[in-house]
Amino acid sequence: MSSSTPAALGGATKPLNPRGRVIFASLIGTTIEFYDFYIYATASVLVFPALFFPNATPANQLLSSFAVFGVAFVARPLGSIIFGHYGDKIGRKATLVASLLTMGIATFLIGLLPTAENAGWIILAPLLLVVLRFFQGLALGGEWSGAALLATENAPKGKRAVFGTFPQLGAPIGFILANILFVVLNTTLTDEQFLSWGWRVPFLLSAVLVIVGLYVRLKLIESLSFQKVKDEGKVVKLPLGEVFRRHWRPLVLGTFIMFATYVLFYLMTSFTLTYGTSPATVEQARAGAEAAGKEFTAEQAAGFVPGLGIARGDFLWMLILGVVFFGIFTLVSGPLAERFGRRRMLLAVTAGIAVFGFTWVPLFGAGSTGAMALLIIGFILMGLTFGPMAAVLPELFPANVRYTGSAVAYNLSSVIGAAPASFVAIALWKVADGSTFLVGLYLSIAAVLTFVALWISRETRDRDYENHTA
Repeated sequence: MSSSTPAALGGATKPLNPRGRVIFASLIGTTIEFYDFYIYATASVLVFPALFFPNATPANQLLSSFAVFGVAFVARPLGSIIFGHYGDKIGRKATLVASLLTMGIATFLIGLLPTAENAGWIILAPLLLVVLRFFQGLALGGEWSGAALLATENAPKGKRAVFGTFPQLGAPIGFILANILFVVLNTTLTDEQFLSWGWRVPFLLSAVLVIVGLYVRLKLIESLSFQKVKDEGKVVKLPLGEVFRRHWRPLVLGTFIMFATYVLFYLMTSFTLTYGTSPATVEQARAGAEAAGKEFTAEQAAGFVPGLGIARGDFLWMLILGVVFFGIFTLVSGPLAERFGRRRMLLAVTAGIAVFGFTWVPLFGAGSTGAMALLIIGFILMGLTFGPMAAVLPELFPANVRYTGSAVAYNLSSVIGAAPASFVAIALWKVADGSTFLVGLYLSIAAVLTFVALWISRETRDRDYENHTA
């Protein structure tokens, strides 16, 4: 019998991929994908505003940079459709390899881009950045669901949520790798060197990680769940049409189940970095401009919105420490989701996120100590809500449309949750003249919407995952 078909010993359904290989392949793939994604997120705050939008005001530079950052989230649903289609038609393995290559090539090319400061590139440089950012989003749209299925479709019985935490762990690991690299560059290079060429290093180094990821993924064997779909002739001709026609309810629920998780994450990373490193006073802003050899105009002084004034390097270390808690509680979430059920556990965590939104003003008001406490609490909640998602969303759909259904739900949520999060948060911060109350309220409202979706959904822990087809 071919090694790509189920074992024939009494109908045994022992996974064909060794557990260690499954864990490592799902983990390293998402680590690479999220590393690539995060180096862009960090660069969009630290260097891209000045390098690609040099003629705009500081506020518009930042907003333009975040707008390009959001392009990837528009691309992600398209990526989920394309990669989901082939993941449900030809298999998980080939699709995972393709998504990894797409992300790796786009990220590497960003590291080679001329900036708008180069003669003749004032328009073309931002345009190419948008295009490559689009392909990053396209790749991530297909990556997550494939990695989640790789882990959960090869998991032992009663361990899907536990195995599902490993691709999720790629998010904090990728974040830590990306930001440690930026911290090292920030401390070893001058501002001029960092803006000139140092920012390119993390993008170019991604090629090394991609090679490792490809090597591991090419050694995988197709999952039994998908092999059964093929053997039983249940491959769907048009998975997307099948999802919208017969599984629209879990698609809508899955989109909103993931909503608060997305809002929380991008507020905790992108917005807090912006707010935490923004000058606390006009004098501090003026001094920073003068140190960089730039003029601090009366217009800038009039439109000044205070932040915390924490040094960039210091705040990056604070973020890295917070993300360690993210990783720890991502792993903790798996056993909890198995013991208490996905729905009950996530209802409790989502209620905690809603309450957490009202602590932003007092915690940030306590300076760097309060900010560190906010980061730790926020990332603990992030780990607990993000960890079970690799089990929850795929479990909503049958095996023959599972890749497409979970990918589309995950990435539609990115459009309404992640894409506008940083942009909206900055706008609310500015409207409130430096207060973070409205930003915290925004998070609480997102949590309420997710709580409602969870409340009307059903528990999926005991679903027959391998034999469940439409």
